[in-house]
Amino acid sequence: MGVFNRLVFGLAWVAASLFVAAGAMLTYEVIARYFFVRPTIWAAELSQLCLIWGCLLGMAWLLSARRHIAVDAVIQLLPAGARNLIEAAAMLLVAAFSAMVTWKGWGIFWDSFERGRTTGSMLDLPSWIVELAVPMGFALLFVQALIEAVRSARGQAADREIAIE
Repeated sequence: MGVFNRLVFGLAWVAASLFVAAGAMLTYEVIARYFFVRPTIWAAELSQLCLIWGCLLGMAWLLSARRHIAVDAVIQLLPAGARNLIEAAAMLLVAAFSAMVTWKGWGIFWDSFERGRTTGSMLDLPSWIVELAVPMGFALLFVQALIEAVRSARGQAADREIAIE
């Protein structure tokens, strides 16, 4: 397992932990609000932060593990070579889209960072904390999509798919 694969796998565990944390925060908020009539000012915003970061950090692992939704009823009827070429092309499209989102997302993050924008909520967190998740998550997805495109072009994607399923 290469360094990037270990990074992506580790970030998948971070993402899973963030989902657990979001669930715990929302459970606490419900209990505090409905049983003790003492709502928090932090649980909703921090749980949203965890969910955003969790989703975006987990994208690269999901792609490597083939866990994204794929409609492949027609493609599965094709010979393995054609399937690999189509999958490689699809991964290049994912990479191109991810590169664009990374570029645009970085601009949004940097603008908020420079201007000192905040969320405007009761916690008034800096906006860049949430916005940084977009370029980071999509940059990871970009690299993973390129890796998957190479694997597909080499004919390794079909073997991995059988092993996973």
